[in-house]
Amino acid sequence: MIYRSTREWNDAKNKKVLLFGMSGLGKTYLSNLLRTEGDWFHYSIDYRIGTRYMGDHIVDNVKSEAMKTPFLANLLKSDSIYIRSNITFDNLAPLSTYLGQPGGQTKGGLSFKEYLNRQNQHRKAEKSALLDAPEFINKSQSLYGYSNFVCDSSGSICEVVDGKDPNDPILEKLSKNLLMVWIKGDKNHNKNLIDRFKKNPKPMYYNLNLLEDSWKSFKDLYSLNDEEVEPREFAIYAYEKAINARQPKYEAISQNWGVSVAASEVSNIRTCSDFNSIIARALANKD
Repeated sequence: MIYRSTREWNDAKNKKVLLFGMSGLGKTYLSNLLRTEGDWFHYSIDYRIGTRYMGDHIVDNVKSEAMKTPFLANLLKSDSIYIRSNITFDNLAPLSTYLGQPGGQTKGGLSFKEYLNRQNQHRKAEKSALLDAPEFINKSQSLYGYSNFVCDSSGSICEVVDGKDPNDPILEKLSKNLLMVWIKGDKNHNKNLIDRFKKNPKPMYYNLNLLEDSWKSFKDLYSLNDEEVEPREFAIYAYEKAINARQPKYEAISQNWGVSVAASEVSNIRTCSDFNSIIARALANKD
């Protein structure tokens, strides 16, 4: 790890961390707080994915929908209008909408084949965005003059790295440059996340084996063919499986490559000093 003791963390003039864990437990909350209240550069993995690596896919998808409307099609073909996505740290809807959900196409879903294609695009993009982090650490200091750096990772980081592999190339590179910090939820947090997802299911990236198994078992359970699958219902079904499958993966990353902090502690952080203290305690507990 880049910091191996509380003293090393407290003495560091340039603090660098990567926050990981399920979406909704405080990664972006902390990143926004550090950016706003302190001398911290905020590097968002989801933002990097949606702008640098999947931006063309997102825009082309919108254009394909616009081409179905003759009025817009004529304007596009004559270069009379310009289409682009407007992704921000707080609005990742263009990326989520592009990823979509599998299910009956008459029900607003994607064919499972196309869904797998977009999932694969996301996997490649997420790996690349993670590997870009050290470059942005250098940029944040040399170009923008920031002292500290926080990487706000995607909830699916555990699906593109192997925390149990001591030679995982992405984790090796990240851990040499940042302190890996798992925001750990408990059973109540997980239940709240599932309940929230049921109210507003959002597209996400899944482990391929879990996704394929869930797709098959969901159809078998309700005796459905691909076109009969309701995208929303499948999303809820797969999310519950994913959230349980991810916990041991996060834990492996934390145990072998970093530290952990409780989500309940994160919710009480109000200042950069609070954050520094919690990380110091996490390092002390690691010892």
